[in-house]
Amino acid sequence: MSPLERHELISPLERVLVVISHPDDGEFGAGPTIAHLSAAGARVDYVVTTDGSKGTEDLEVTPEQLSTTRMAEQRAAADLLGVSEIVHLGYPDGYLTPSLELRRDITRQIRRFRPDMVITQNPQRRLDHNPFIGHPDHLATGEATLASVYPAARDHLNFPELWRDEKLEPWKVRQVLLTGVEEPNLWVDVAETFEIGLRSILAHVSQVDPASVEERMRERARIVGEPQGIGLAQAFASIILE
Repeated sequence: MSPLERHELISPLERVLVVISHPDDGEFGAGPTIAHLSAAGARVDYVVTTDGSKGTEDLEVTPEQLSTTRMAEQRAAADLLGVSEIVHLGYPDGYLTPSLELRRDITRQIRRFRPDMVITQNPQRRLDHNPFIGHPDHLATGEATLASVYPAARDHLNFPELWRDEKLEPWKVRQVLLTGVEEPNLWVDVAETFEIGLRSILAHVSQVDPASVEERMRERARIVGEPQGIGLAQAFASIILE
């Protein structure tokens, strides 16, 4: 398929795994969409690759305190969206690389959860004058996750210890959605779940200013949706693996 051909969400869709770098990345990147998938009956689980211990301007808080706070905020946000399990891999925030160790750890979770769909972060740095410079942890998580989806999760000779010692059989993901992309090819109508998605972002109290976040997220959803004839939407790059 051409990368610009418009895609839709696969069906049937029973299990979704969201793999992101920091507590709040899932909500900022796909919160209303996650709520939409959960409401439609899919089981949604999270893998958070880092400990979230760096994202603050508070000179008094320690990394350990911040990590504990952000893990609690992530659980609160996930509960709003209908997310089941959250796996925290615990890599140090800010220092993540797409290492073989990270790839193995994500592969383990893909084989364990056996998702039809994986949602993760764009592994490519954007150069389209977007005001947000891509966090290196986001790039590393996206790259390691795509490498886990293919070929590691589906081929038993990749990380054979997962199959041999942990009895985690190979698994083929059917669709990947990438957040934060320049050229999306899939749009999700989130009019009915936008408010709960917004509430999930606001659950990250240590990270957000409620007034500015609400205005920015609502405007972004409108700008994304209107050209597609959708009131409020989120956009993704979709990769179909079937």
